[in-house]
Amino acid sequence: MQHAVRSRAANRVGLTPVPRPRTPSVTSLMDADALRVLHRAARALLDDLPGLTDRLVALLQEQEPAYRAAVTKDPTATWQEAHRSLRHSVASLLDPRAARDAARRCSWRIGAARAEQGLPLDALLHAFRLGGSLVWQRLVEETSRTAPEDVRLLVHVAADVWNFVDEHCTLVADAYRQTEWQLSRRRENRARLLAAGLLDGTSRIADLPEAAQALGLPEQGRYVVVAVTGGHCARPDAARAAAVPSGARVHWHAGTENDYGIVLVGADDEGLPEAPEPGTDPDTGPAGLRIGVGSPVDGLAAVGDARRSADTALDICPEAGGTVRLADHLPAALVVSSPDLGRALAGKVLGPLLRLEPADREVLLDTLTTWLDCDGSAQRAGERLYCHRNTVLNRLRRCEQLTGRSLARPADLVEMSLALTARRVLRD
Repeated sequence: MQHAVRSRAANRVGLTPVPRPRTPSVTSLMDADALRVLHRAARALLDDLPGLTDRLVALLQEQEPAYRAAVTKDPTATWQEAHRSLRHSVASLLDPRAARDAARRCSWRIGAARAEQGLPLDALLHAFRLGGSLVWQRLVEETSRTAPEDVRLLVHVAADVWNFVDEHCTLVADAYRQTEWQLSRRRENRARLLAAGLLDGTSRIADLPEAAQALGLPEQGRYVVVAVTGGHCARPDAARAAAVPSGARVHWHAGTENDYGIVLVGADDEGLPEAPEPGTDPDTGPAGLRIGVGSPVDGLAAVGDARRSADTALDICPEAGGTVRLADHLPAALVVSSPDLGRALAGKVLGPLLRLEPADREVLLDTLTTWLDCDGSAQRAGERLYCHRNTVLNRLRRCEQLTGRSLARPADLVEMSLALTARRVLRD
């Protein structure tokens, strides 16, 4: 305990407005007698400090479940902690100035250590108040035993004793909260490093159990990675909510350019983020939000592969925004995975079309793309393009003439489709 005792006269401030004759100070004599009584009882407590410690530990076991578990786990450490705290507290009764700094350091170390051990702060503060109550009780008991007539003098030092207890409770709480904040930061940084290792594919097998615990995900499970970018600078929560179904177990990692969600899905891919049906334009969240959903993988060890497939899906996603599931766009994924070959294919197959005047070129390419999207139906393509089906057929024949390929030949059709995909997804 630190400045457990101060002269009551020291608390007086200001000047007496009307001079009065000097008379013997009864209060000063009372303070001196109170200090004498306090010091005598405190020395007796120091002599019986092990017994005092035993009583405090017994009280903690009886009244505080958290300490009951701590005593069961390591009785020696708990006893020594209580002994140190009581020793500094009682020493502060005898020499407040000399014992002040040591008592404060002791309380701070206890607060920090208990935060690291995960002992609840309420339990720790209860322990300090129990210790203060026990010291005061023993002071009264000792004085009552040796000099009953002096018990009344302890009233003059009671406020200082309890002020000491309050000050050290505050000190312990500050140490606890500061340490808890530091631990939280370390845990967050460690979780970030572990998540980054999983997504990069550089995690060690030995780190997987720790990663699972830090991220709150099972080591063995089925996962997809969702890559999110654009449209979420001001509202990252809204972007993430649009990317992953509500209720899904997910750990988000903020990357340099994209955010990544490691999503736990069911064995049948239940909970897998959905992509819109072709031809629909759903509201998927903030404008310009692009979402790439990778292929499912088994286990945290394979999350790096899932991240790479999510990046590929994101590359396919239109600049205007939308959601792309890699499994639904594998031909485009092949093109994006080898962009040089994709550009070479587009140049070889579509070269004659690309050299036309811009207006003519875009009409033919748009018609060919729409016809493919309509599963080769000239009627449906015409409806979508607002022209007659014969106009669609005429434009398709012109495409065949310019490219030297037949849309009726499967091999040529595959080349044309991949070339169009390459032109669309390889933006640069």
